[in-house]
Amino acid sequence: MRRFEEGDRVRVDIPDQSDPDHERLHGVQGTVVQIIEDDAGQETGDQRDSHIFIVETDGDDVVHLRWRDIRPAPGH
Repeated sequence: MRRFEEGDRVRVDIPDQSDPDHERLHGVQGTVVQIIEDDAGQETGDQRDSHIFIVETDGDDVVHLRWRDIRPAPGH
């Protein structure tokens, strides 16, 4: 089961400041524009890892994120 669907508004949440994407993406908001499935869940044992959420940010960037890195946008 996916937590997010195409069209959902999300906020990027990368609390680990040592993560290379933290400074660039933490707190950025956008919209899920596509969801791709892969077999990462088989590797990790957590089926939630089998989805890559493609998010178009409000700054018009496109980023690929896993469920751990996104939360519902405030007010959504």
